[in-house]
Amino acid sequence: MTDRSPDRSPSLPLQLARLRKRSPGPVTGLLGGALAAGLGLGAFAVLATVLWISSPYPDSGPHGALHVAAALWLLAHGAELVREDTLSGVPAPVGVTPLLLVVLPAWLLHRAGRDAADGDGTSVPPPARTAWAGAVLGYLAVGTAAAVYAAGGEPRPSWTSVVLWPPLLVVAATGMGVRTAHGRPLGPLPPSLRRVLDGLPLAPLVAGSRLPTAVRAAAAGTAVLVGGGAVLAGVSLVWHGGAARQSFLQLTESWSGRFTVLLLAVALVPNAAVWGASYALGPGFTLGAGHTVGPLLSDPGTRLPPFPLLAAVPDAGPGTPLHWAAGAVPL
Repeated sequence: MTDRSPDRSPSLPLQLARLRKRSPGPVTGLLGGALAAGLGLGAFAVLATVLWISSPYPDSGPHGALHVAAALWLLAHGAELVREDTLSGVPAPVGVTPLLLVVLPAWLLHRAGRDAADGDGTSVPPPARTAWAGAVLGYLAVGTAAAVYAAGGEPRPSWTSVVLWPPLLVVAATGMGVRTAHGRPLGPLPPSLRRVLDGLPLAPLVAGSRLPTAVRAAAAGTAVLVGGGAVLAGVSLVWHGGAARQSFLQLTESWSGRFTVLLLAVALVPNAAVWGASYALGPGFTLGAGHTVGPLLSDPGTRLPPFPLLAAVPDAGPGTPLHWAAGAVPL
């Protein structure tokens, strides 16, 4: 007589829970990192899908929208995208990362690192290195799959930048999250980092308690300077409001297209703040190859594409006292 009793093997969620209890550090970190990457990818996928559905003239199917979402997710991590379908036939890189896109993955990574270091609340928190390594590996595993998937669409990620910049962001943001979970300790630096700093010419200036003070002062100065650049960019945009409005209406006539342009412009606002700060400092910024825009001389070129933020670029020609007044921003 055969035994027809039901299979009493534990379910998959129960097995995962037991596995997390046995090794809370690595497993919690891996799952948290993978979940953070999945949430970021999901957010970009939802946005790309909604814009694709609302577009009156979609030039690709849903797979194309998902490829774009994966590519934008990589772009938010600093990876460079390459467009091969250009008018000239020469691949063109998308080398400017909208800085506002970085906020979402950085926040998710910070949360993943913090949660991994806190543990599950019922056991002893794992060591900081274990939690950090688990979250980093989980996130990078999903990121690798996303990069492979995005490579089959348009635009394609540049593998050199994929190997370099996204892991750097993952390591740094996750480390900050783990540090937050441990109360932001300001203890002694690791011996390897201490030896590197001791070999610098300005080592006596950053010795002891001077380094945290110098870092805070540098961060405050940078924030004030970028804030001044944002004000400068905003004033220029208002000054050229008519041209900005015309370029916005010229790009597309559908509401979905204008919404997309608006999202892109908002995502580039931090970039405009950085460019404004560079303009106020004197070096200015470069638009295209060999075209520099600064307070002393503006040479933006004659073939700038219509875009609201580009309408705020000063006109070509030598600077005027009004342009020179931008130098008061750093002061």
